[in-house]
Amino acid sequence: MKTTNPVLSRLGQAAERERAAGSAGYGQPYPSAAGGYPAAPPAVQPMTIDDVVVKTVILLGIVGVSAAAAWNLVPDALLGAAWIGAAIVGLVLGLIISFSRVANPALVIAYAVVEGAFVGLVSKTFESFYDGIVLQAVVATFGVFFLMAVLYRARVIRATPKFARGLIAVMAGLFAVMLVNFVLSLFGFNTGLRDGGALGIGFSLICIVVASLSFILSFNEVEEGVRLGLPQRYSWTAAFGILVSLIWLYLEVLRLISYFQGDD
Repeated sequence: MKTTNPVLSRLGQAAERERAAGSAGYGQPYPSAAGGYPAAPPAVQPMTIDDVVVKTVILLGIVGVSAAAAWNLVPDALLGAAWIGAAIVGLVLGLIISFSRVANPALVIAYAVVEGAFVGLVSKTFESFYDGIVLQAVVATFGVFFLMAVLYRARVIRATPKFARGLIAVMAGLFAVMLVNFVLSLFGFNTGLRDGGALGIGFSLICIVVASLSFILSFNEVEEGVRLGLPQRYSWTAAFGILVSLIWLYLEVLRLISYFQGDD
């Protein structure tokens, strides 16, 4: 089995080793719970697209509950400190999950809880200035998501190796710029990237386009994972990738809409 994604290739090889180990042990005496005939060796269940869909819905539900809880429970005086703390913890968890070679559902769920709190606090702040903006951003985000799903399904946009390399490079560059901009803002420097001016609007539009295209990579990883026969637990990792893109897209859409409703 070959794939253009080296990470998926390694995971696919690991899955084959697990299946081979299970097959080699077949016929050997495994203790049964009832103490009767030996039980068959445990089979490695491959993930399916349905598994990823279910896990994604579960994670979105967790994000929604966590966001609602943070919105209603965190005092207004602590909003700023709380969302900065949630953002830092979410970033750390996201990096651990992204660079880990083992699927960890507990970490993915923890990420959804923390990011839900972050999204809820940021949404509450924007909603306090612009009434109805959260609903508009949610509708726009899922509208873009379903549009990208249709375009991918129709193969209008393909996740070729060149496309993947280019998009990953652009994403890394954007995150580096946002991190530097955030650090500078802590020291009182304003670069204009997050203002309502032409530069801020242009930067948000670029982020929205890139976040939208990142769904193509996520959809392709799901298909490749299913084709490679990755174990079922990796459906959590695939759902995590989709969730990250959804949250990023939502936050950028939220900010862009605010630019056209008044001063930020």
